[in-house]
Amino acid sequence: MSNVTVCARFRPRSSKEMRDPSRDGVCARPIDAETFVFQDDKEDEFTFSLDRVFYEDSTQAALYDFLALPIMRDAVNGINGTIITYGQTGAGKTYSMEGPGIHDCDDHNKGLLPRVVHGMFEQISSSNDFARYTVQLSMVEIYMEKVRDLLDLSKANIQIKENKTQGILLSGVTEVPVSDSAEALQHLCTGLANRAVGETQMNMSSSRSHCAYLFTIQQDSVKDKRVKTGKLILVDLAGSEKADKTGAEGRVLEEAKTINKSLSALGNVINALTSGSSSKANHIPYRDSKLTRILQDALGGNSRMALLCCCSPSTLNASETLSTLRFGMRCLLPITVQGKTHKSITTCQ
Repeated sequence: MSNVTVCARFRPRSSKEMRDPSRDGVCARPIDAETFVFQDDKEDEFTFSLDRVFYEDSTQAALYDFLALPIMRDAVNGINGTIITYGQTGAGKTYSMEGPGIHDCDDHNKGLLPRVVHGMFEQISSSNDFARYTVQLSMVEIYMEKVRDLLDLSKANIQIKENKTQGILLSGVTEVPVSDSAEALQHLCTGLANRAVGETQMNMSSSRSHCAYLFTIQQDSVKDKRVKTGKLILVDLAGSEKADKTGAEGRVLEEAKTINKSLSALGNVINALTSGSSSKANHIPYRDSKLTRILQDALGGNSRMALLCCCSPSTLNASETLSTLRFGMRCLLPITVQGKTHKSITTCQ
């Protein structure tokens, strides 16, 4: 069974999309909680089956319970995990990850990150008295293939190293010990204020960098003197986009090329992990980008990963949405049960 979970989330249509002159303006037709029919801009239809589909009326709580909660619990118990939001600029990645803001946000709207932080410390506080926990927080962005420390802007080019006992390390990165959720969220707010932001036609506050939130959770067992460490990484990816749609040029165009190259590398890594090919052929290309190198410990082996494909439901963005969904399909391991192929895409005749 695959350790990779892939979901799609369709946000509500924007005011611009509501003015779509097409017949209904919607490219996705729900079938059930796992399957939907998608119509592209050429009016071809595809049936997608994923682990779960969250439609326009989905709640942030439902998304957290299905996608993030199991991975967070495993990380507290020493199993590495990654939670990633992927998709076109303006498709709802940052809203799903953070909500309207990670601090002072109401319970209904808060995103995956504050929910994971609260859930992690709740689980730690409710654990038995036979273990002591320490939590370290780091926060980095990857911009133009350089890793910058968002908790200390003087560290603008963090190097990635590997240690036999500790695995992947960000050399010299700021690691802040946090003892409760309020302290963790305060540090996260500081880091988010430093994140590189640009403007495109798709989204006036489009994130131009990948942002990674890294939690290292160490569990010291008093009873048997054992130490377990879990690494939990949440990643809000930069938007996947086409230059002609965003109006990108000059420096912004170069940013887009670098973003798309690293997203392609991520897809190649996840696809290699789930392909089931022989060990000789199954080379995992972690070193093809800074993003995949940082995520190496939390993607391979027994690690768990959840990918949320954030999508626009509008026919205006059908080609970008189809590209996002196909990226998600590359990350799935097909499973055949009673003659039916699950986690798949089929073309409707």
